Amino acid sequence: MGVATARLFASHGAKVLVVDMNEKAAKSTVDTITSEGGDASYFVADVVEEDSCKALVEAAVDRFGKLDILMNSVGIGGPGAAPDVTQELWTRVLDVDLKSMVFISKYAIPQMIKSGGGSVINISSVDGIRAAMTKNVPYAAAKGGMISATRAMAVHHGRDNVRVNCIAPGMIYTSMVEAVDDKKRKIRRDLAPLGTEGRAEDIAMAATFLASDESRWITGVLLPVDAGLMAAGPQSLLNNILDDYEYI
Repeated sequence: MGVATARLFASHGAKVLVVDMNEKAAKSTVDTITSEGGDASYFVADVVEEDSCKALVEAAVDRFGKLDILMNSVGIGGPGAAPDVTQELWTRVLDVDLKSMVFISKYAIPQMIKSGGGSVINISSVDGIRAAMTKNVPYAAAKGGMISATRAMAVHHGRDNVRVNCIAPGMIYTSMVEAVDDKKRKIRRDLAPLGTEGRAEDIAMAATFLASDESRWITGVLLPVDAGLMAAGPQSLLNNILDDYEYI
């Protein structure tokens, strides 16, 4: 989703800083963007560390002169019901999925204020809204926390002309689910009214809207991009469908 969004942002004229702890992956994304005529560079960082969060924001401002848009699209899975969760897993998932969003925003928002405003887009999940997608307490807690933090930040910085919104992807086909077998893929598709899995580009298009002036009067919003999953039938039905599956 991050790659797709970086490419779409660049195609609309944005200068993009791609941040990844994997230099090879970051460079690959930048090479793709530049081959398509876009303007991008990369920065290697582990966003769990506050110093890295500060440094990546400073790098964006140094290279491009200002910062208008921040998209927090980073996440790792966190499987397990409460009795299964270890302290190490809990800390790692919360740090990567939630802490990084807060601390990058800590340094990005003041830069946006300096340039007259901006847009922060946080990528949560439908798992942060309702239960039963899978047994993943750490992940659900992190993504739910992101939604709450989004609303708080939107209220805190509205008068600064900084908009803060959140996207909740549904069943998106990405590298995180490439190993899922065909039977489970079918269940993923059947859960939502549209009966399809999403693509990374679906999230990218929503993010581009929230980054643009076309959404100038939208802040504090949670936008599910989920084929109608959040409008689907009773929760008990979802529980029954997913009961036999360890991960979907």
